[in-house]
Amino acid sequence: MNVLDRRAFLRRSAMASAAAAATAMVPGVSFGAAIQEGSYQDITWRKAPCRFCGTGCGLLIGISEGRAVGVRGDPDSAVNRGLCCVKGYHSVQALYGRDRIQRALVRRNGRLVEVPIEEALDVVARQIRDTIEEHGRDAVAMYGSGQWTIPDGYAALKLFKGGIGTNNVEANARLCMGSAVTGFMTTFGLDEPMGSYEDIDHADVFVLWGNNMAEMHPVLFSRMLERRRVDPDVRIIDLATRTTRTSYAADRSVLFKPQTDLALANAICHEIVRSDWYDAGFVRDHVAFKSGRTRPGYGLEEEFSFTDEARDADWDEYVAFLDDYTPDAAAELTGVPADEIRYLASLYGDPSKKVVSFWCMGVNQHVRGTWMNNLIYNIHLLVGKISQPGNGPFSLTGQPSACGTVREVGTLTHMLPSGTVTSEEARERAADIWQVPAERIPDRPTHDTVQMFRALDRGEIRFMWIQVTNPMVSLPKLARYREGARKEDRFIVVSDVYPTPTTDVADVILPSAMWIEREGMFGNSERRTQHWEQMLDPPGDCTSDTWQIIEVARRLGHGDLFPWSQERHVQGIWEEYTRFHDSPAHRMASYEDLLERPGVIWPFVDGHETQWRYNAEHDPAADPERGFDFYGNPDHRAWIWLRPYEPAAEEPDEDYPFWLSTGRVLEHWHTGSMTRRIPVLHRAMPRAYVEINAEDARALNIRDRDVVRLVSPRGSMEIQARVDYRGQPAPGQVFVPFFDESYLVNELTLDAFCPISREPDYKKCAVRIEIPGNRETP
Repeated sequence: MNVLDRRAFLRRSAMASAAAAATAMVPGVSFGAAIQEGSYQDITWRKAPCRFCGTGCGLLIGISEGRAVGVRGDPDSAVNRGLCCVKGYHSVQALYGRDRIQRALVRRNGRLVEVPIEEALDVVARQIRDTIEEHGRDAVAMYGSGQWTIPDGYAALKLFKGGIGTNNVEANARLCMGSAVTGFMTTFGLDEPMGSYEDIDHADVFVLWGNNMAEMHPVLFSRMLERRRVDPDVRIIDLATRTTRTSYAADRSVLFKPQTDLALANAICHEIVRSDWYDAGFVRDHVAFKSGRTRPGYGLEEEFSFTDEARDADWDEYVAFLDDYTPDAAAELTGVPADEIRYLASLYGDPSKKVVSFWCMGVNQHVRGTWMNNLIYNIHLLVGKISQPGNGPFSLTGQPSACGTVREVGTLTHMLPSGTVTSEEARERAADIWQVPAERIPDRPTHDTVQMFRALDRGEIRFMWIQVTNPMVSLPKLARYREGARKEDRFIVVSDVYPTPTTDVADVILPSAMWIEREGMFGNSERRTQHWEQMLDPPGDCTSDTWQIIEVARRLGHGDLFPWSQERHVQGIWEEYTRFHDSPAHRMASYEDLLERPGVIWPFVDGHETQWRYNAEHDPAADPERGFDFYGNPDHRAWIWLRPYEPAAEEPDEDYPFWLSTGRVLEHWHTGSMTRRIPVLHRAMPRAYVEINAEDARALNIRDRDVVRLVSPRGSMEIQARVDYRGQPAPGQVFVPFFDESYLVNELTLDAFCPISREPDYKKCAVRIEIPGNRETP
């Protein structure tokens, strides 16, 4: 049994025993699993945003005797209004897993041994210094997360870009939100949604593009269902490649073939134009047309390079482009009947109906993810349904601070807090605020996430610090990158709270304080920044990821970049960081405002939140004479792009006849390193599985719960089959969730990515199904 198998076995055993333990429960309150039975006196309820997903639900955490003992939804939160999902209600239990990392570990003679935290920090700083001296500053890298707090990400960015002088900073949000960023940037010139969750209260139609909201964003989906309950004329439309719980709750479920959402969106636009449903005045006054390069590839080359080019187009050229996407032609490609396409167009085109489009990973994790984001914006721009209450496209996030930390702070190789590294103005502004020479900040990006791990494998990167993420489960084409991290002359530092397959490859493990064990801020999908205070003392030697970075910075001689005490560093970082955004277009709340409110939406100007950007009725940065002012672009117009359908990087064939898609389940979050340690969630969903269509199962003589073998050109795995389970793939498709480290489905996936965003496509690769000799579940 190898290290990964042994650790997975031990963790499963520990969780199974924990699941069997009795837990004290109080009606209406979820109590942590590690709490002994008994009653609790003097429970103090304190506010914090939820640790899971990007919705940003407000929680009330019950604290008693120095422990988190309960969770309620915060009725004062405008996000969830007192409601939580199953992960939120049980979130505090994640603090108390039996195998919590509480001491630093350093690998010596092949084994991880406990050392004092100060010694481990010394080792990290020395290794960074030695690597830079021998291989240069671009041989060191930081890989973080959309679970970083805003201070975490800012400290990492400042140390590596402003101190060390390398742009080798990336975050796992590249794997989930990269295409959302480039979609916003290419259409509007600025990132992040223009609307807010209040759109749900005003919309008449919700169109969900490849987004299983019932399981992935259940609180927002509950708000949609409540909106429909209040007004039975409200319609929920599910556009997807597989039938899910969202499909069952929707008024209409429309299945399309994988990758063909590009053609479907264009066909909707064709019908809107043909039927004269577009808003001619809005298009004339507020829209410009652009075309870009086509057939850009799939990022599979070792050092792939691509730069898009925006070429001016016009209305006539756009209408001619849409001629290839009549409903009948699109029906042939997508599998969606032409009348269904006309119906979808009529919903968007009806001037009496307010429409919100929601999407997440199905659109973003796509080899043409940027294009798909553009095409959804095209629909809303054609009909002028944007930046108004109840009208707008809304890209959701999957992590609690993918927006607030990764996208706003700029913890990606090409970003700074106020622009891109290629912008001299952005570099000079950062240098001025950080008080460093402008030439220290490189003017070119280095590696996006996939290419960063390719560089680690090749040896161009020799040192990598990984914080708050589990790439040895989440990376596509996983076997290559795991072996790259294990090479003898690579040095891996991991900051985390539990053992994972990523800590298995670490040379140093730093014990991190988790969530309410430290002060922090998250920024959610609707641009809402939420602060929480430290509520608990972290166990053992655990410290915040921010403070770990600051301690290493001081050892490297960059202590002057972080002049704050441990007690006040969060406030100090926030006050410095918000200097980057001190304008009506992006002004943020003060530290004092964040203390007083359950979250504040930016832009925050003169005490008022901006719930709808680009609309002068709501946005102080918009020009009142323009009405709608897309001020992110130099022409103050939003851009409609001519983006064609192009096939996936890998499609089923005779040897691999099935599509494989991956994703999440309701009970678990991402790689499961926290939620699988919550007994009630582990009991509800103890292991991963493969969903197989019932017709395909009959043809292959597969019964529900049989073990099957999935094989792709990159690897294979044996896993339990589920037939007619909670989801139903279309014929010729299978689905596997990725929360279970015992079933590493990403050993099968392909590391193809969108050439513009560099976000991988986890939704489409080819596999075959084999029947092993033993069909029993191990």
